[in-house]
Amino acid sequence: MLEQILKQYNLSKPSIKVIPFGSGLINHTWLVKDDSNDYILQRINRNIFKIPGDIAYNINLLGKYLSVHHPGYLFVKPVAAIDGEDMAYIEAEGYFRLFPFVKESHTIDVVSNPSQAFEAAQQFGRFTKLLSGFDTAQLKVTLPDFHNLPLRYQQFENALVNGNKERIKESEESIKQLKKFNEIVTVSEAISRNPAFKKRVTHHDTKISNVLFNEADKGLCVIDLDTVMPGYFISDVGDMFRTYLSPVSEEEKDFTKIEIRDEYYHAIKEGYLGEMNKELSVPEKEHFIYAGKFMIYMQALRFLTDHLNNDVYYGAKYEGHNFMRANNQLTLLQRLLEKEKSLLAKPVI
Repeated sequence: MLEQILKQYNLSKPSIKVIPFGSGLINHTWLVKDDSNDYILQRINRNIFKIPGDIAYNINLLGKYLSVHHPGYLFVKPVAAIDGEDMAYIEAEGYFRLFPFVKESHTIDVVSNPSQAFEAAQQFGRFTKLLSGFDTAQLKVTLPDFHNLPLRYQQFENALVNGNKERIKESEESIKQLKKFNEIVTVSEAISRNPAFKKRVTHHDTKISNVLFNEADKGLCVIDLDTVMPGYFISDVGDMFRTYLSPVSEEEKDFTKIEIRDEYYHAIKEGYLGEMNKELSVPEKEHFIYAGKFMIYMQALRFLTDHLNNDVYYGAKYEGHNFMRANNQLTLLQRLLEKEKSLLAKPVI
């Protein structure tokens, strides 16, 4: 299969090596080592992205805009296949795309110091700022309702009616906690009606591994643009809060290890607002910490909903996996709420 793909990029020499690469959960990724150049090869997950052509369309549009308006920005564009297309298709295997490997660059799987959090936040903020003049109406929506919190809450309520009755009973306390925090949904609905909140070019998947760093651990650019769509800044900031603030991920079963690290919060704030301060309205800045509540709460909802629906979306590596993840995220939300006043004591830029 890989040999078929490489032929479509005129990369079929015997000396070429193909090695599994990275830790991404959605697309399969390989490092292709040529004599003179290295590449990143990805297969697009059709179970997630129903119309792969929309991804290529968006990336092409953004690349053209940046090349005209910000030619100095490092934008990693796909390599054209021999037919001139940005993606290659193999029957029964799906869609693939090839990117040049940026020399002397690397990615980070887990943020390990505030400087990395700052650099990543700066890069995501810069990406959105540089595209502030781009008409978001031109973008295709590659994942409809991806960060639609009212919809996620409705799906949760549906699961309470139609889900696994035994699991619903066992999850009573978690269900009670999620209902207790449903004001977060109300705020989200108010944001969608408030003209002070602007839809911008938003990455929507701001984990640390979606930033390229140089050898000095300074940010170079953002990558993995499949989820780039029109959206609110709370999606990008919230996802950074959700994945950078605690020293452990949603897979951690020992909830005593879950904490909010103040220095990481301030690093994200300073990095992102260092780029976006003039772009955001006053009401948007006032909802900066809400972004974390929004994303953490939504992920807790999604995990518990999937648990009640017998793990049909995320799957489960063991019995109660999504139940554990939901409670992990509920704990993270509670820790953020406990820290909210002290974090806000240092004003937003």
